[in-house]
Amino acid sequence: MHKDYIFPKKSDFTKISISDVNIELPELKDISESKSAVIGQWLMKYIEQGLKTEKISVNNIMPSKADFAYKLGVSIGTMQNAFRYIEDLGYVESKQCIGTLVRDYKKPVITMRKLKSKRDLASEAIKRYILTGSFKVGMPLPSSRTLATLIGFSSNTTRLALDYLSAQDILEHRYKNSNEYGWIIKSMDFDIIPEIQHKSKTLVDMVVKDLENYITNNLKAGDKIPPHSELAKSLKASVKTVHDALKILSDKGVLLPRRGKYGTVVVKLPNENTLSVKPEMSIFAPAKDTAFYHYEKTQNRIKRMIAEEYDIGEKLPSIIEMSKMLDLSPNTIRKAFHNLAKEGLLVFSRGRYGGTFIIDIPEIEQQTFKWLAVNPQYIAEEQKIN
Repeated sequence: MHKDYIFPKKSDFTKISISDVNIELPELKDISESKSAVIGQWLMKYIEQGLKTEKISVNNIMPSKADFAYKLGVSIGTMQNAFRYIEDLGYVESKQCIGTLVRDYKKPVITMRKLKSKRDLASEAIKRYILTGSFKVGMPLPSSRTLATLIGFSSNTTRLALDYLSAQDILEHRYKNSNEYGWIIKSMDFDIIPEIQHKSKTLVDMVVKDLENYITNNLKAGDKIPPHSELAKSLKASVKTVHDALKILSDKGVLLPRRGKYGTVVVKLPNENTLSVKPEMSIFAPAKDTAFYHYEKTQNRIKRMIAEEYDIGEKLPSIIEMSKMLDLSPNTIRKAFHNLAKEGLLVFSRGRYGGTFIIDIPEIEQQTFKWLAVNPQYIAEEQKIN
């Protein structure tokens, strides 16, 4: 689908092992800046020393955010902010499907296919809100949650945008560690970029457009779309990005996601207004009860438990204890724990003081995917009877 683009391969780059990051760890107690800023400065020092001593090279892939989070004892969200902090200063550059590449911070970065992130769009929305809201230097902003509602972005994206604007000296936080409240306007000396204000696209937006073109040129109503992994490989995007793009097309009524062998099917072409639905496509079990396989339901129950009852660094009950609490088999709990660890929410530690520890707090969102609950052959038989 992307014959006009030339994308680098991950195998073309050398990845730095987290065990090779052996400089002195940053001090994160009694600091006057946010943790992400302190860690960002520590990462900059590591890159500067590494390039100078030739222990690392430009285009090396940095260790993952999860590896750094575990090494430093912070959340993945904090590492995300730190990476974006140093990316804004030209020390690294994130590449879709590859990772975070080391850059020569002394030279300007030339991107191959630069797309605006949600954080960038939220940052511009906040600046636009400040300029149109009669604010002045020194005045406080609403809480990040209130601001998220006002600008139409998620709370997490809004917090990332606030930290980003703080790194640009547009905002500052009155407390040592940033939280929901306390953001103050430090400078009004900034402009709004018209391109972002009027016609900006995130990577998901791009993939949505690519998928619409693919469906229009290759499929018809009733056809099943290829698996997520196949689409991700063809579009040179992550499975998560493809998933988000498919959800948008589902919300538009172009696709109908169905579980199991039925897959996701086209119910209308993107440029059509009419919708033709087969009888078996309209009979579903209740979405909140059948939207997930058993272990996925368990993951979401545990996510909600973490979000409502726990903080970062706390220890979860053991697999046996959790299985008794939720009245589920230990194997189901074990599989859910491992999947949540892959998402960067949990980490396992062995030994006398080991266990399952929380390293990030999940955002709880309403899931929308449904799966077919009635066999099409049953529908056919029912129609004969009627």
